Order: sequence, then C-alpha cells, then structure tokens
Amino acid sequence: MKTDLEGKTALVTGGSGTIGRSIVSALATEGANVIVHYRTRENEANDVAAEIIAKGARAITIRADITVWSEVESMVDKGIAEFGSIDILVNNAASHRAGKIHKLSFESWDTVIRSCLYGTYFCTRCVIPFMLERNWGRIINISSPAGERGHPGDTAYGSAKAGLLGFTKSLAKEVAPFGITVNAVIPGFIPNDCTKFLSAKSLEQIKAGILLGRFGDPQEVADMITFLVCNGDYITGSIHHVDGGATV
Repeated sequence: MKTDLEGKTALVTGGSGTIGRSIVSALATEGANVIVHYRTRENEANDVAAEIIAKGARAITIRADITVWSEVESMVDKGIAEFGSIDILVNNAASHRAGKIHKLSFESWDTVIRSCLYGTYFCTRCVIPFMLERNWGRIINISSPAGERGHPGDTAYGSAKAGLLGFTKSLAKEVAPFGITVNAVIPGFIPNDCTKFLSAKSLEQIKAGILLGRFGDPQEVADMITFLVCNGDYITGSIHHVDGGATV
C-alpha cells in the first residue's frame, strides 16, 4: 500500500481539537509537513506541533479566523512560505450552536453557517490554485450525522453540514480532471470536551443506537482520512461514515 506523503504539506483546520489533533498526527506519521490551524486554542495547537516535531516531522501552528477571508489568505500565504505548497486540506473546524428554531438567534445561525460553509469555501478557494498547478491534491470535508439525518435543535448545524456534502460532490466533479480528489467523512459519536457534560443516561441512549455498541475513537476518524489521502486515488465525491453503524 502506498503510504508515503514525504514532501507533501497538509493544512488541518481545527487542528488543536480532539479529532483534529489525531488527523494532524496521522498525516505527519505518513511523512507530511503539517500546518496546525487554530483560532483560540493556542496552547493546545503548540502542544500538537511540539509532539510532531519531537517525532522528527515538520509542523507549524497558524492562528486564523476561517470566517474572515483576509485571515485565511494570510494563513495560506504563511504555509506556502514555510513549506512551498499545500497539497492536502482537511476542513475540520466548525462552530456549533444549538437551539429550537423559534429561539435560535440570527447570531448563532450566522456563526455556524460562516464557520462550516464560508470557512470551507475560503480555505478551499485559497489552496486550490496550488493543487491545480501540481495536478494533485486531496480535500477532505468533515461533515456530521446532523447533515444527513437531522437532529432536533440543530437546524443551523444540520444545514451547514448538509451543505458540505453538496460542496463535496460538486467540487469533486469540478476538479477530478486535475488529479484532485474531494471526499467527506462523517464521524459518529466521539467523546470530547463538550460531551463530558452529558448524563450517564444520555450516553447509554446514544450507545444503544450504535450497532457496534461503543463510542468511536478520534484515531479511527484519522485512519479513514489517512487512507483517503494516501490510498484514495480512485475515490472521489464519496461520503464515508466512521460511526460504528449508527447510520444504518
């Protein structure tokens, strides 16, 4: 199996979060240079980069608000200046705001839509010229079960994550002639800092809906992304679930 990303550079948005840091680490293990994006978690991002550098790989951290075009443009410019290219983009960063539609504020709606859709568009728009130039690229968009099945109180998040699926399929058709693949990954329930506040009863109810009877591990999501990047030459426009069968 082809698993060598030596000389390639990956930009992972939200690279300091639970899933993001596993993605960053997995791609670095395969030889990629990595750009760890963060917006507020500077210490966590620095920790991720330090771990990667300690293993002998190259990594930098860059702060940016991905809902602001100029900041994304600056982030990509810094990454290119450091590594010479950006060959892999993982659109992982997103903001979540929940609320029943009659109580959901415009600000909450706007925050979610801008982080998921505008952020993905801005990052993709900035890196795609370099992929087109090299006739090679890998773009992975992280969606959510809310984007496929919906969830009460998640009209904003569900709309944004569903939009990512349409973005993935349309972009895949657009850039396939240039050796660029575009896929979406939908993680299942992955315990993180937000889910630790759920009650034991709620956790058991969630687990009962998962065919394999357990929650996911961020490394399992990272493994899927690594496969698509390293071995997915003939996979594009696809949606890949890493959820233990929760969507069956």
